[in-house]
Amino acid sequence: MLGADSLAFVLDEGATEQQSPHGASSAPEDGLIDAYSRTVSSVVGDVGPAVVRVEPGSSAGGRGGLGSGSVLSPDGLVVTNSHVVQGERIVTLTLADGRQIEAQRLGDDPQTDIALLRATESALPFAEFGDSKTLRIGQIAIAIGNPLGFESTVTAGIVSALGRSIRSQTGHLIDDVIQTDAALNPGNSGGPLVDSSGRIIGVNTAVIMGAQNICFAVASNTAKFVITEIIRHGRVRRAFIGISAQTVPVPKRWAHQAGIRQTHAVMIASVASGSPADKGGLRQGDVLISVDGQPVSGVDDLLRVLNGEKIGRHSSLEVVTRGATRTIDVTPTERDAAP
Repeated sequence: MLGADSLAFVLDEGATEQQSPHGASSAPEDGLIDAYSRTVSSVVGDVGPAVVRVEPGSSAGGRGGLGSGSVLSPDGLVVTNSHVVQGERIVTLTLADGRQIEAQRLGDDPQTDIALLRATESALPFAEFGDSKTLRIGQIAIAIGNPLGFESTVTAGIVSALGRSIRSQTGHLIDDVIQTDAALNPGNSGGPLVDSSGRIIGVNTAVIMGAQNICFAVASNTAKFVITEIIRHGRVRRAFIGISAQTVPVPKRWAHQAGIRQTHAVMIASVASGSPADKGGLRQGDVLISVDGQPVSGVDDLLRVLNGEKIGRHSSLEVVTRGATRTIDVTPTERDAAP
């Protein structure tokens, strides 16, 4: 997704062939390549100053445990990964200008691998979250961080898939994950995944070891939810029904047969044996469209709906199975207490 200036540049340059210094005409694609470079460079210039290195106190002076983070507000709120802070109360931040300051952990959520810090200094450069629900496969994705201790490293690629579920380093299942081919390495964890408008669309969290550029980031909407919960309550309480899921388009034929209007929903990828979902009759392949009458158009919606207020309370799930709609009754448990 190119900005207006970049798009105008492409149109101007692509209208006629340009002569190179050697007299040979350049292809119209040259303008597009240059526009891509200008877009990435502009984003890095805007967001780069807000990216910090995060170093837990127990690993100071070494590379073990190093990670990245993003300053979210001028008063020093910083988001990173839960596995980066490793439960430390105080961590060291290295700013883009080389200064080192301390930050206090306000809270962390291993379930989503998100942690929130408060820096000891204010008036810091900051970046803003974007809306991950508006993402489309194929969009530009730019990762900024400190892989293997190499500070301010930039890689770029595309959004490869949306609404994935993966296992965190602590074994928790993380939902609403963005897959990208922007190269990540140890040390990128907690750093931002940014779109072509300079908005944070994800918090980088994991790579598949041995694979070629299969990397993951927690979607920004989920990160925003977790951060809000930490600020309000100091932790995240959530209901557990025992599923892994992903965001999918609703097949038009199914939507017509079931009489629903939403274009996206949540497809059940697996159901844990003995879980509330299993006992209620939810099955792999079912498409979940609402919880207690609230439409669910993505995994991020489901995570917000299954909040602490749902724990121990009867809930009705509306699902579509091969075009037929049915209602399933479940009673969520607290996720931290779930097996």
